[in-house]
Parts: sequence; structure tokens; C-alpha cells
Amino acid sequence: MSVTSEVMDAIGPTLNPGAARDYGDQALLLEFDSTADVLAWTATLTAAKLLGVVDVVPASRTILIKLADPRYQAPTRQRLGKLQLEPGTAAGNPVGGQVDMTIDVVYDGADLHEVATLTGLTPAQVIAAHTGSPWQVGFMGFAPGFAYLVGGDQRLQVPRRAEPRTSVPAGAVALAGEFSGIYPRQSPGGWQLIGHTDAVMFDVHRSPPALLTPGMWVQFRAIG
Repeated sequence: MSVTSEVMDAIGPTLNPGAARDYGDQALLLEFDSTADVLAWTATLTAAKLLGVVDVVPASRTILIKLADPRYQAPTRQRLGKLQLEPGTAAGNPVGGQVDMTIDVVYDGADLHEVATLTGLTPAQVIAAHTGSPWQVGFMGFAPGFAYLVGGDQRLQVPRRAEPRTSVPAGAVALAGEFSGIYPRQSPGGWQLIGHTDAVMFDVHRSPPALLTPGMWVQFRAIG
């Protein structure tokens, strides 16, 4: 069941409690049509601080609401129907135009020219598009510290590589589909590499360990 297509008009101001599906006996699952919808409702659910909710976990098209105990499942479902979107959560731009993090990038990626070909842009235009508007952290996944960034220039939507690389270096800045991301450590990967950064994306000795967290706004800046 999709909240936005079957229960709400577009993103809508409220949620229908019947749209929350049981996920085991200590969680509820909401489904949406876009990561933008997920971001807006994640902010609203987090701000609501509902009794019995211990965590709100966004993904590409879903939000998992983790509960402290099975007895909170039914009342939480009912409380969801009383929530309204927080003002400004669906605006698609950082509040006050201020980003949370600026990340310096050397745009020397092995796939930069391939991305230019796929998009019909020049390499310089790809760089300008990637740095021209802020990106928002939609959700985390793949590896500790790997943030899926959304909301960038739509011209940069490119497919994953037909053949993934067996090794992508830590700090590689990449594109795939609607997302941009930064590899936090050396690992296999199939995204299109456009540059690299020295920013440390994940450090167990840092609090929090991940440099980027859901909801944050990120601006890329070309250096070198």
C-alpha cells in the first residue's frame, strides 16, 4: 500500500492510520512514492516524539517506526492519523538557504567523461551541475557512513555501471540513478565515479560516527 498514491493526495498534510502496516510486533512500516516524501514525514515523525517510538528509520521509499514494546503498536497507528506535516519540511531547500556541510571534491573520477556522455553535458558542466545546488541526505545504507543524497540537478541522473568495480577507493564521489554518494571505505561498487574527497565519512571514534545523517543538507565544492 502506498501512502501517497492510495491514501493521500500527493504528499498530503496528514497520514491515514490504516496506511501503517505491522512490521513484526514492535514496528510499523509506512510506504511512500518518493524520497522527498520520506524526508518530509521523517522530520515530522521525529519532531512528534510519539510515546513508545524508539527510532524512526528512513529508506528510499519507506519509513520504519521502531517501538519499545508490542503494546505501542495499535495506539501509535492511531496517533499517526493526528499528525500533520511540519511547516517547511516539503520545501525542497535548506531552511534559510544554509547547508549543514560543505564537502570539497577533486573532480577527477574515472567515469566523469562517461557521465558527460550519458547526460549530454561537458565534464565542466557535470561539475557545475553537481556543485550548483545543495543535496539532502535521504537515508543511509550499503556501508556504515554511506549517505544517499537526493535533490540535486536532475540532469545528473545516470544508470549504474553495467559492470561494477571490484574495488572503489574510500572518498570516491559518485552518481547512480537519482542519488549521489561518497564511498566511506574501499569496497566493491557499481556507481559512476566523478571525483574524490578527503572527508572522512565514518569514524567509530567520532560522535556521531557518520559525518552525514538523514535530513542534512550538503553542498559540494570543486577544488584542485
